[in-house]
Formats: sequence, C-alpha cells, structure tokens
Amino acid sequence: MIAGPYSSGAGTEAERAANLTAMNLAAVQVFRRGHIPIIGVNLALPVIEAAGGLAFDEMMMPMSLAAAERCDAVLRIGGPSAGADQEVAIIQARELPVYLRIDDIPLA
Repeated sequence: MIAGPYSSGAGTEAERAANLTAMNLAAVQVFRRGHIPIIGVNLALPVIEAAGGLAFDEMMMPMSLAAAERCDAVLRIGGPSAGADQEVAIIQARELPVYLRIDDIPLA
C-alpha cells in the first residue's frame, strides 16, 4: 500500500491532485520493484464520485482502511496525514513492513 496525504494540508483541488499524483508516481516505482501497489484514495474516489461526490467522509477512510487490512506492507510518503498514519498503524499492528523509502522495498 502507498500511504500519504490526499486532503490533509490540501486546501484546493489542485493540491489534492498533486498529492494523488505523488502517490501514483510512488506506485509506479513499487510496481517496478515487482509488487502490486494499492492506494486507498484510488479505490474510494470512483465510488464517491458515483455516489454524487457527497459521500467523501462516509466512504474515503473506511475503504482505505479496509484496503490496508489486506496489504502485505506499506510505503509511507509525504507530509502529515492522519489517514495515512491510520493505514500505517493497521500494517504495524499486523507486524508487517512499513517502508519510508522506495529503495528499502525489496525486489520481488
């Protein structure tokens, strides 16, 4: 899983988009190391959009945290984010790896 800020500290749509781009770019690198990257925001946003965009608070974190329950490790990127920290905590509670640098992720 790639965990990083999406809306935390992002006051505009452009800032949220930049945060998501950072997570997606990290996901490319994780994929190239032989792993399947998951980003909770990418799972939740299409569903939130289908719900008319009004279900962000209802759906974003529950979907992201459910994804974290199914991942084997997490790469934490970016700045402060309570949601990303919750995803990391789920991985840590399962005693699975938490990476802070892409280079520390083993090749699959």
